[in-house]
Amino acid sequence: MTQSSEDLVKKIVSGIEEIKGENITILDLRKIENSVCDFFVITDVQSNTQVKAISDSVEKSVREELDDRPWHVEGKENAEWILMDYVQVAVHIFRKEARKFYDIESLWGDAPSQSA
Repeated sequence: MTQSSEDLVKKIVSGIEEIKGENITILDLRKIENSVCDFFVITDVQSNTQVKAISDSVEKSVREELDDRPWHVEGKENAEWILMDYVQVAVHIFRKEARKFYDIESLWGDAPSQSA
């Protein structure tokens, strides 16, 4: 991990943990050909309210500590799955059912993963 990616992943995980995100997984995509970014940080929760709260917490944590903002955010309207794009790191915040359905870890099965 480059220092900036490492710091970004740590702050993202910190923001997730603050709102009790569950099953936090980090996928390292750097050695995957044609990957969209360096890392995925994935978490799941029980409610739409908590999905939104984690998104807000991640954004606040990264902004305050690293003075960075997401390039793009999708999914806040439905709050089943919010994607936060920090260019080198993509954050996926799922409701439990949506995470099972989309199964991103299997789609990127070649990527080394670790639990946070």
